Amino acid sequence: MTLYLYIYNLTRMAGLSRVTPATLDVLEVLLEGDVEPYGLAIARKAGLATGSVFPILARLERLGWASSSWEESDRPGPRRRLYRFTPEGMAGARALLAERRPRRGHGRHGTFTAPEGAW
Repeated sequence: MTLYLYIYNLTRMAGLSRVTPATLDVLEVLLEGDVEPYGLAIARKAGLATGSVFPILARLERLGWASSSWEESDRPGPRRRLYRFTPEGMAGARALLAERRPRRGHGRHGTFTAPEGAW
């Protein structure tokens, strides 16, 4: 099966038939792994409003591409919800970004270079 058909089948099965540039930006930030994986940090790194990012994160979680948990911290302030890819989500995000942004991403937050061995 070609890469295109694989990605098409993967995204259709996961309910990601329509993938926006903002969704790709969020996927890139989560793959980079250089920010704490909570909503506000993801939004800042992606250069997107939280009103765009939180629905994307909720959708990824609902579709089984991401999971979340509340942080356990003694720091002052409200607890943060931390997001991470599921194995299916990690594979799907890598494949989707390889298809849509094959060399380097061009998200609002800058360029994306895949971590060593990510592809």
